[in-house]
Amino acid sequence: MTKTFTCVDLFAGCGGLSLGLRAAGFKERLAVEKSEMPAETYHHNLIAPVDDVEKWKRDHVGADLAEQVRRGLVVNELGALLERKELVEGIAAEGIDLVAGGPPCQGFSMAGRRNPDDARNKLPWQFLEFVEAVNPKAVIIENVSGMKSDFAKHGKRSPFKELQEALRQTGSGYVVQPLLLNARHFGAPQNRPRLFLVGISRDIADTLGITTSNTLWSSADDDGAKAPTAGGRPALAPRRTHFNSLELECLGHYADRQKERVVQEALYDLLDNELSPRSLDYQELLAGLDQHVTRKQSNGLKNHIKRRHSDKVTKRFGFYQIAAERGVNKQVLGLPYRHDLSSEARLEAIRDTYPGPGKGGDVDFLEDVQTYIQHVQELATKKHSQRALRLLEPSPTVVSLPDDFVHPVEPRVPTVRELARLQSFPDTFEFRAKETTGAHKRRVEVPQYTQVGNAVPPLLAKALGAHLHEILAQATYEQ
Repeated sequence: MTKTFTCVDLFAGCGGLSLGLRAAGFKERLAVEKSEMPAETYHHNLIAPVDDVEKWKRDHVGADLAEQVRRGLVVNELGALLERKELVEGIAAEGIDLVAGGPPCQGFSMAGRRNPDDARNKLPWQFLEFVEAVNPKAVIIENVSGMKSDFAKHGKRSPFKELQEALRQTGSGYVVQPLLLNARHFGAPQNRPRLFLVGISRDIADTLGITTSNTLWSSADDDGAKAPTAGGRPALAPRRTHFNSLELECLGHYADRQKERVVQEALYDLLDNELSPRSLDYQELLAGLDQHVTRKQSNGLKNHIKRRHSDKVTKRFGFYQIAAERGVNKQVLGLPYRHDLSSEARLEAIRDTYPGPGKGGDVDFLEDVQTYIQHVQELATKKHSQRALRLLEPSPTVVSLPDDFVHPVEPRVPTVRELARLQSFPDTFEFRAKETTGAHKRRVEVPQYTQVGNAVPPLLAKALGAHLHEILAQATYEQ
């Protein structure tokens, strides 16, 4: 009989990490998420449907922490749970196999434990305090890729290195491997590199002969071989499964090396087209996650409301699409605001980006260079982060603001559902609460677009979870 391994998800968000771990064979014992909006999404999809939001807030969010722990979702600060030592001791007594989560760590320092008032250190230390109290066999910490270099330029160790050392010393000790894993290498149609610290208890590491390096290993360097090789993939890293065309030419094709997914495969049926074979392949990949969503499928596609824009914004989005297709730098629309240049220099800079005449009536502004210059001046914007998605490539990293991306075909921002597909969420996973929010509320509200952008892609979580599940199963057998 296969042993069921249990996990706890801290800073759980809407549940992308939990969904992937569940699909990998883990059973969630508890999730902790302080914000009600993503917590509602988590409960709705991974515990039980939330049919009446106000009733859920009264009955679940308003319940005592002990009752929330019993039900499997704490909607509160992790610190509030840690203060209830009897609850944490009860969780530990159940024997938790994996604690995972993404505490904000940008300012983390080993010295921070001596300064409890330092807000930058509070959350990661709370994460480690929970790990020490529960003593899981394995630990996953996820964070943004930029954390590996923050502060290093000032001669200090990066927060990532600091956190790695702190985890190594937590409790009875962990063997820790730093990883840079990209979602595109594990089946998601998105270029999303993220840092992970993966720890395994020292006793299991000794039993299985697992060693790690202090150096950061990247999934980009993996050739997808089944067994780790000397100097290659470390023991705690999941095997890469997806490669671009050039890599496949160099490495050769075999059943376990697949072609990486692109935007078109994720969105094709939403473009008023029939599904292509490759799109069907991606839908089948997500079907492996779909069966692990608790919520039953309802009529109609959820979270697919197309937003309307002003005529000027619509034209600007159309420009971004043509610019992406013709290789024009999208920042050309910022040139009219370059007041450090003379008016003649600005015109010359715009003229230099002209890609030549376009084809068809949809690109009249490419008819000649003067029309092009006039079009750029009319659509000028100071916002440089917007870009059009390209159908035949993985998307850039999905972020929490909806207007950073332009749909690859239609002149609008992508819907919540479209971005969720790029993140590898199945269509049965419904995002709850409001779609978006104003800038002044972003510090306290976590609407649907933000939930999607903050999530760990379930396919990436599944790959890492499946690898750890295999290690834990082997350790159980050896013991």
